[in-house]
Amino acid sequence: MVRDYLSISEISGPLIFVEGTKDVRYGEIAQIQLNNGEIRRGQVLEISGRRVLLQVFEGNEGVDTRNTKVRFLGHGIELGVSGDMLGRYFSGFGDPIDKGPKIIAEEKLDINGSPINPYSRDYPLDSIQTGISAIDGMNALIRGQKLPIFSGSGLPHPAIAAQIARQAKVRRKEEEFAVVFGAIGITYDEASFFMRDLQETGAIERSILFINLGDDPAIERIATPRMALTTAEYLAFEHDYHVLVVLADMTNYCEALREVSAARKEVPGRRGYPGYMYTDLASIYERAGRIKGRKGSITQLPILTMPEDDITHPIPDLTGYITEGQIFLSRDLHRKGVYPPIDVLPSLSRLVDRGIGKGKTREDHASVSNQLYASYANGRNARDLAVVLGESSLSDVDRLYLKFAEEFESRFVAQGGYEDRTFEETLDIGWDLISMLPEEELKRVSDELIGKYLRGRKER
Repeated sequence: MVRDYLSISEISGPLIFVEGTKDVRYGEIAQIQLNNGEIRRGQVLEISGRRVLLQVFEGNEGVDTRNTKVRFLGHGIELGVSGDMLGRYFSGFGDPIDKGPKIIAEEKLDINGSPINPYSRDYPLDSIQTGISAIDGMNALIRGQKLPIFSGSGLPHPAIAAQIARQAKVRRKEEEFAVVFGAIGITYDEASFFMRDLQETGAIERSILFINLGDDPAIERIATPRMALTTAEYLAFEHDYHVLVVLADMTNYCEALREVSAARKEVPGRRGYPGYMYTDLASIYERAGRIKGRKGSITQLPILTMPEDDITHPIPDLTGYITEGQIFLSRDLHRKGVYPPIDVLPSLSRLVDRGIGKGKTREDHASVSNQLYASYANGRNARDLAVVLGESSLSDVDRLYLKFAEEFESRFVAQGGYEDRTFEETLDIGWDLISMLPEEELKRVSDELIGKYLRGRKER
């Protein structure tokens, strides 16, 4: 039921207090009509008896306590969804910003989604090819998984996010695939880069962008990932799409969450973030997955910058508890000019075994990944030893591993920003690197695979 009030008692920054309300609920949307007829939007943040705390999305300039009318609409933030959203750009509130026609909604959905019964969840299965060897070869992204990228300030995570959005695909051509990109608190230059890159490469045809700029309201920043996920759920579970949702940067989301919490004068938790941040992040991350009886899936790739590169900071710390692994970007690799600077040793995809192997990627995938990981770890150890004792102190095998580590970083990890590698190309590069080592050192691959994939390379 729609209700109007002329009872604003207090204005504080973007917040207003409305008295004498009835049957208003938390999260409800309100229209604020100024004396000049201008309409703004707000959301209920707190209810105390018949007093309501409301945050105005567009700011409180021009709002007064005598002539401003508040209308509660009886529902939370909703998004009108349609298949026509593919190929379009939207604001963080779901309004078109690409000068295209208004979307004619097939359904209107609450952006908070509906909880999925755990019994109805299906196990993540099969993989998504990102075209990036350090991900596809070592920590493959599995459909229905949530796999974050942990970055740091100044590292090229925006370029990596754009490359993944541009290149990601499923292997079977008969399966529908889409990318939903939620850009949270980014700069105008970054927004222009994302839009231009997807447009020029043609990837926009199967993509949907929600763009929230750094100077947009904090409450819009909180809504943006939910807009993206609501769209993804519609495509996945109503139209059988496999959807990859890229959310960048979740650190900006958490900062907005802290800002709203401070405005509400809540008791802060760790480092000033609200105590419920774990639950709030879980309400976003847990919307990834597969549902029994449905063909579609939602895979999440959240990207976050760790403040001061601190893995124990609440944002990466809580994210790591909820998600199924992590991809780390390395500042040392970035300084060496390696792009993408993905450090495969601390990176982990806990569901990788479910999406690789014969009939999915290639029969040798797991063995090649394990051998590359072990050999690169030995090479890194040899590099550390050479720094302390000098390279002359290394054994012949240690020198081989040292050379292997250099080649692994320059040929396997490093690739062009527009270089889109298949799983087969990635694994073939892996075998080329493995061929540098004597066969007695290859303890992670079987003799059968060595005979099939390695010995021919050594003969050539």
